[in-house]
Amino acid sequence: MPPQSSAQSIELLAQVPVFEALAPPDLAQVADVAVPRHFSGGTVIFREGDTSDTCYVVGRGHARAVRENVDGRTITLAHFGPGDIFGELAMFDDEKRSATIETLDEVEAIAILGQDFRRLLREHPDIAVKLVIGLGRRLREANERLARQSFQTVQSRVAGVLGQLVRQAQSEGAGERDVLVTITQADIAQLAGSSRESASRFLAVLERAGVVTQGRGRVTVHEPSALERYVY
Repeated sequence: MPPQSSAQSIELLAQVPVFEALAPPDLAQVADVAVPRHFSGGTVIFREGDTSDTCYVVGRGHARAVRENVDGRTITLAHFGPGDIFGELAMFDDEKRSATIETLDEVEAIAILGQDFRRLLREHPDIAVKLVIGLGRRLREANERLARQSFQTVQSRVAGVLGQLVRQAQSEGAGERDVLVTITQADIAQLAGSSRESASRFLAVLERAGVVTQGRGRVTVHEPSALERYVY
């Protein structure tokens, strides 16, 4: 269930990097305008082309951003986990949503309307700075992804994506070994910029080597450090 009290909302917001510089009274102001939301797995939060000015902060669970081609194919652009913010581009202009956001599992989030968020940015420049840093990180990741697709082999790109997902899981409390990553082969392939068949073949190589074990919609990485041998 979503947070029901202001205290719970404040506790959630305090864990989000964008808001970590705020003092408790300021966090309380954010919580006052934030609306707790709960989404089941496989739910579309908003679609590409929608008109909306609400941003979301993930408290628990995972979601992904996807775009659909005219021929019906989709590509995964990014994954979001606890502490991540999405939909924030709507805070800066009146453009329609640039991607579809769908949940990968049960998600607890906080929604903040555009007018409230823009007021927070005016009153708390630290939030604006951290938001720009977050957007810069996402742009840097996009540039690195383009570079990987241009210069690295499929094996290297898939291993790099798995390594990134492992680090995210570890930041959420996973251990050093046997890290469970909830993701499909198709998503891994899209994040790595490869075909599903090529990604599947390499994942099979990793499984035979004892580095990973695959399941339906999940991969357990037994030896995260071993992935580095395949990144070059």
